[in-house]
Amino acid sequence: MDDHGSPVLARLLAVHGDVLLATHAEHGDATAIVRIEAIVELMCFARDDAALRFEMLMDLTAVDHVAREPRFDVVYHLYSIEHGHRLRIKLGVSEATCAAPSLIDVWPGAAWLEREVWDMYGIRFPGNPDQRRLLLYEEFEGHPLRKDYPKEKRQPLIGPEN
Repeated sequence: MDDHGSPVLARLLAVHGDVLLATHAEHGDATAIVRIEAIVELMCFARDDAALRFEMLMDLTAVDHVAREPRFDVVYHLYSIEHGHRLRIKLGVSEATCAAPSLIDVWPGAAWLEREVWDMYGIRFPGNPDQRRLLLYEEFEGHPLRKDYPKEKRQPLIGPEN
């Protein structure tokens, strides 16, 4: 692996290179792919290290690679207000487990973003105490951003209670 001229990736590789599966900095976007078992430790380091200081979890989403294993990538976008740099972290999640560690102890705002990923992709976040749907109603069947979700699928109609 190479730091690709990115000081952010150089710092991650120097301290946590053993848990990084790959890195790249295509189009100026520093990206690190991380082993699932190390995500919480790595994110605490990214937040607390003086050279990185990623105070803000800007976004957390997922990508479905239906024909690949691991099937899903959970994608985190971090921003350092102090240093003005950005970092993308990717975490492979298998279809069999369909779960990634929660980051609400690192960034409390992750709670809502994890709920959205659960709702749209069906990826659970053990440690998040509120894994209810966020955008869809509770009776909705399936997870509509999965690539194998049938777009013609009819959902149960939920109306007002009389």
